[in-house]
Amino acid sequence: MLRRGDRDATLLPLRASLASLGLLPAHTAPADPLLFDENVDAAIRAFQQQRGLIVDGRVGPVTQRELIAAKWSLGDRTLSYTLSAPMSGDDVVELQSRLCELGYDVGQTDGVFTARLDAAVREFQRHRGLADDGVFGPRTLRELQWISPMATGGRPQYLREIAQLRQAGPLLGGKRIAIDPARGGDDPGWVADGVSAADLAFDMAQRLAARMVATGMQAFLTRGAHSNPSQAERAKFANDVAADLVLSLHVDGSTSPHASGIATFHFGTDTGNNSSVGETLAHLVHRELLARTGMIDCRVHHRPWEILRRTQMPAVQVEIGYITNDVDRARLVDEGFRDRVADGLLVAVKRLYLDGRDDRPTGTFTFHDLLEYERSVRT
Repeated sequence: MLRRGDRDATLLPLRASLASLGLLPAHTAPADPLLFDENVDAAIRAFQQQRGLIVDGRVGPVTQRELIAAKWSLGDRTLSYTLSAPMSGDDVVELQSRLCELGYDVGQTDGVFTARLDAAVREFQRHRGLADDGVFGPRTLRELQWISPMATGGRPQYLREIAQLRQAGPLLGGKRIAIDPARGGDDPGWVADGVSAADLAFDMAQRLAARMVATGMQAFLTRGAHSNPSQAERAKFANDVAADLVLSLHVDGSTSPHASGIATFHFGTDTGNNSSVGETLAHLVHRELLARTGMIDCRVHHRPWEILRRTQMPAVQVEIGYITNDVDRARLVDEGFRDRVADGLLVAVKRLYLDGRDDRPTGTFTFHDLLEYERSVRT
């Protein structure tokens, strides 16, 4: 972790990366090239803002990974699918976008060369009379550059996601949901009055899982009570269990005691790449929780965070209040409040699969109503 004031040999390549992105003057020699000075700090913050990261001026693993991804353009290197360490970068984003516009199913435009993208590249190669080896090299690049889609836009991936959602049907029984209680283990998150954000998130995850099981769903928690997997490990877990959706539950905190409310996030970037069903679910979750809790509306946002980007299914992250705010904390430590949150999350998932059919006003669908609906439709 590098931050302003640090001196380190890695500042030389860091400065070069920032200069190549136009965020630092390329030909101005700093007084101390190994110092993380105010210019590097400003450049890192600008980069983090561009990439939708947390803007803190620190260069940790996520910012470093994004700096590496940003240096690649399509054609700079040969791309292929590798199971152990999937390739990622802005060149992969461009490849996904180009193939998606041509009608190929690349999955989420997340910048990761997945097995799904490998299948799309092979299909494209077969259509163009190339060896379908899945390797995106110079010959495949030339073929892609020679043709252009007859029409652009229209969000073709959205149509696929909606079709899959409708094919799944309105019943919750059999649906597989990964529930991700944030932090845990050696990272309790924000702590106030002896209560930790990690413990509250885990409690709400357990309450939600119990309700899901009662409806016939399969619920999978990404961590145990005392473990703290990385974001990549949590996403891999959701992919490995073939979850239909991911709900990541967070309790926030702030140095300001006035910070308060609920915010919900789905995968997306400022360039327009996003998960359409994830965005729909995020709005359903957000509206349902606001109606049931009366908390401050911190709105729905898109972010490229790993738990949202690396999952192969729609995912949302919910920031449920600030433990550092007296009013929010009083709500969070109340079991009845956490039950309402669990009910709201479950009902939001139900509304997603109902797709407007037999729906009810926001905040009025109870857990009992939901169970009765499930039983009535089955019979």
